Amino acid sequence: MNVCIYRLPLSKSLVNPSRSFCPNCGNTIKFYNNIPVLSYLLLKGRCSNCKKPISFRYPFVEILSGITALGILLKFGLNIEAVIYYTFISALTVITFIDIDHQIIPDVITLPGIPVCFAATFALPKIFFMDSLAGILAGGGSLYLVAWIYYFIKKEDGMGGGDIKLLAMIGALLGFKGVLFTIFAGSAIGTVAGIIIMMGTRMMNMKLRIPFGPFLSVGAVLYIFYGREIISWYFKLIS
Repeated sequence: MNVCIYRLPLSKSLVNPSRSFCPNCGNTIKFYNNIPVLSYLLLKGRCSNCKKPISFRYPFVEILSGITALGILLKFGLNIEAVIYYTFISALTVITFIDIDHQIIPDVITLPGIPVCFAATFALPKIFFMDSLAGILAGGGSLYLVAWIYYFIKKEDGMGGGDIKLLAMIGALLGFKGVLFTIFAGSAIGTVAGIIIMMGTRMMNMKLRIPFGPFLSVGAVLYIFYGREIISWYFKLIS
């Protein structure tokens, strides 16, 4: 995931060079200096060659990946369903950090991700292919409509095409209900985060650009783990 996060936005090959290298000096990292989390701690967050700091992002993504794997295992057990959801969340993790860094969502992930996620639903017990198709249409179509209305009113782009493709990919795997939950959860979390960011930076600029992909990703992950429980709790609350 760290390789994808670093190389994809720079249009670098994911397989050449095959081994990791320091982004500062370009020195190839020896295998014993590339053990997840442990090597970062032993090297005190610095390259063994040039001694320059290495971003905490690397061990953070590794820790996040481990927590995700454990959570998926506890939730679904060791089966094909767990593999599908772990792979999906891994893709969302890559998208999240690329969007934070560059405010882009790579088509190389989302466009193939839509048919792959659709095909994966045939191995999932709670999602049927018609629900997946509805999720694709609702996901991509809803954000496209919002983007079109915003452009019609403001005469400027307010939402990138990457968000539209991302939500279509999410809808392909999570279905219609999953898309609706992701939109509402992502919007709510994004609104709160946006207010905090603007207050923290003292930039009460309503045109402050905040990537939406990370919040959609958080909403999708939240649905995978607790979505049905939250929806059930909500309807009991309003009934």
